[in-house]
Amino acid sequence: MEFQDRILRCVDCATEFIWTAGEQQFFADKNFKNEPKRCKACKSKRAARPAGAGAPRERVETVTTCSACGKDTTVPFKPTQGRPCSARNASSPGSSPGLAACNSNAIARTID
Repeated sequence: MEFQDRILRCVDCATEFIWTAGEQQFFADKNFKNEPKRCKACKSKRAARPAGAGAPRERVETVTTCSACGKDTTVPFKPTQGRPCSARNASSPGSSPGLAACNSNAIARTID
């Protein structure tokens, strides 16, 4: 197959860049299905940033009542009404001390 240079537009900076016939041949040899999206400058900037450097996620802390012992506790998620939830130090049948979930049949109640 004969490849020819193509002009593509970078998704980050919107500048045009040339995807050479040699680069297209390389992509074909490696069975890459997609065309490049970024120019070389944006690609190198993207590769140089640390992994996971996106916006930090907001951590959810919810105050709830432990299903096993009845104490108020905080959990790092939003509990679903009707599902058991336990304090980190609660020990109930079938669970280990220190676990955030238990096998209690009691219901979690969110305290607002």
